[in-house]
Order: sequence, then structure tokens, then C-alpha cells
Amino acid sequence: MSAGLQGAIESAPVTRLHEHRSYDPADFAVPGGREEEWRFTPLRRLRGLHTDSPPAPAGQVTVEVDPAPEVKISTAERSGGLPGRSFIPSDRVSAQAYASFDEATVITIPAEAETSRPTVVTVTGDGGTGYGHLLVQAEPFSRAVVVLDYRGSATYADNVELVVGDSASLSVVSLQDWAGDAVHLSYHYATLGRDARLRHAAVTLGGNLVRLAPSVRYSAPGGDAELTGLYFADAGQHLEHRLFVDHDVPRCRSRVTYKGALQGEDAHAVWIGDVLIRPEATGTDTYEYNRNLVLTDGTRVDSVPNLEILTGEIVGAGHASASGRLEDHHLFYLMARGIPFAEARRLVIRGFFGQLIETIEVPELRTRIAGAIEAELEGPVS
Repeated sequence: MSAGLQGAIESAPVTRLHEHRSYDPADFAVPGGREEEWRFTPLRRLRGLHTDSPPAPAGQVTVEVDPAPEVKISTAERSGGLPGRSFIPSDRVSAQAYASFDEATVITIPAEAETSRPTVVTVTGDGGTGYGHLLVQAEPFSRAVVVLDYRGSATYADNVELVVGDSASLSVVSLQDWAGDAVHLSYHYATLGRDARLRHAAVTLGGNLVRLAPSVRYSAPGGDAELTGLYFADAGQHLEHRLFVDHDVPRCRSRVTYKGALQGEDAHAVWIGDVLIRPEATGTDTYEYNRNLVLTDGTRVDSVPNLEILTGEIVGAGHASASGRLEDHHLFYLMARGIPFAEARRLVIRGFFGQLIETIEVPELRTRIAGAIEAELEGPVS
């Protein structure tokens, strides 16, 4: 581990075996900041989303879908019930988002269909408050890529359901590229069927405060989930990723790999990785990894991998977490070959993120994300 360690690296029991869940926000106490699930979040910056009197929808937050030709798009009103509903909210803001949205967007990939291009969902804020719901249903033996592109200015809370049918393969890229004043709390609930495969990539670059909580559950053996993430926190930004993988059936696999960088005064990154292997989940194979690169003084990193194993009959389970500065020997190697310090620094950071960027299945997004990171590195640091 690098000598430049900052923030917290911890390991503790997951304690989510009896997780409280409800559709009613009133069933959750208003958080005060001492609760385990809220202790790293600056509640004063949530603009009331967590309170007894959350802001009413106001302004304009639009959701536009550019579907692949093979995909079916529909809408559903909450009052009429959602088709294929697969989740129950697990905290107050998630329940509030479910209680407050008017119309959900439903994306269905028909059974055995293989989409010819990604389906892109663009959520654009125009300065107001909004609540949203997206349901993606990948029916058995289908294959698809879905991109969620968040942009503009908003105070926004939403739930995203990902239902991956038997032997289906779904890749989801969620890009949080908000304006600098946005507040976004988002909950992604994935359910995997027999031999289903999910690839979930979270890229968080913009926003004043972003709190993204992906979770995975399995409904039958053979499920395979790969969760990757990339984030870059600038001065004053709070970027938080809280993951939960619930292994509750036999012979399933999960891999979690998140990398982040921080620069500027009061830049704060939080990564929580909870993996629970229940007694019935024999044959589980899981590993989670988080690495943070601290580029300046004045930043804070909290990285907490949690692994709770309730059966001894597993293939493998582990976790790793490290936060530190750029390694001097990497910079020295490049500078000894005539590369100036600033360019050597950029090359090392590009390499740090490069492997994760290459796993994103949409070439245009790879180019856009690499360009955004370059812009972060070239911009002013305050």
C-alpha cells in the first residue's frame, strides 16, 4: 500500500441479512448521519430528499429513449402497477423516489433477440427536482447493451430495475455526467435468472453530490455479475458508490472492480462494497476490489470492503482496497526517459483508468470518458 494513504480502509460484517425494505418512505426513520448506511453522506447537501418533507417535483427533468430496433419501449404509471416489479426499496430516498414518480419508462428486450446497437436513455435536468423509475427487462436468451446518460442540472432521485432472464446477457453503462450543481441519488436493483449474465459499469464524473447504489440478487443458480466503476472527484465534489451483492442461491459468480481519482480541496470519494454469502449459496465465487488515486492534498477517501460468509462450501471469496498517491517509481521511470513531469503524470493516470475504460462495450463512450478524464487533468485544481 502506498505511503500516501488518506481516508479510511475498513472491513466489517455486512450485517444486511435482515435488511429492512419497504415501498413506504414512512417505514424508514429520517437519517441523522450516524447510521451505517448514511455516515459518510453529507445530509445537509441532499436538499431535503431524505427528510419528512422532501421537495415536490418541480422544473423539468426529461427522459428520452433512443432504442435499438429490436427493443420495445413503453411507459407505465405507478398507480397502475409496474410489470415485472422485482425490487423493494431499501432506504428512505429510494422509497421516496418510488412513491413520487408519475410514469416509468419500460425497456423490454424480447426473448432470443440480439440487439444491433445500444439503447440509450438520456436523462436531462433543467434546474428542477425530479423522481424517476426505469425498468429494463432482458427476456430469456436475449443480448443487449443499455446506456444511461445523466446530464444537466437537477435534484434527482431514481430507481433502476434490471431484470435479466434465464441465459440472457445484459450490459448496462450508467454515466453520471451532471453539471457541477446537480444532486443525484440513484438505486440500481438487478435480479439475475438461471445462467444470466450482467455487466454493469458506473462512470461518475459530474455533479455536486452523487450517491449511486447498485445491488445484485440471484433468483437461480449460474448467475454471473460483473460490476465495474470509474470516478473522478474534483474540489468540493462528493461521489459515493455503495454496492451490495447478495449471494443467496448456489453456484453464482460476482466480480466488483472500482477505481477512482481525487484532486482539489474537499474532494470526497466513498466506496462501500458489501458482499453477503448466505448459508444456501454453496459454490459461490466472488471478489471485490477498490483502488483510489490521491492526486492532491485536501482530499478524503473512505473505502470499506465488507464480506460476510455464512457457508464454508465456496469456490472463493475475497476483497482488496487501497488508496494512495502516484507511485514515485512510475513517474521516475518515465521522466528518466525524457518525458516531462506533467506528461508522465497524465500517462500514469491514463494507465490507471485505461483497463476499465476498455471494458466498456460502446466505442463512442470510451472516447467520451477518456476525453473527460483528460479534461479533468488539464483543468484548474482548487
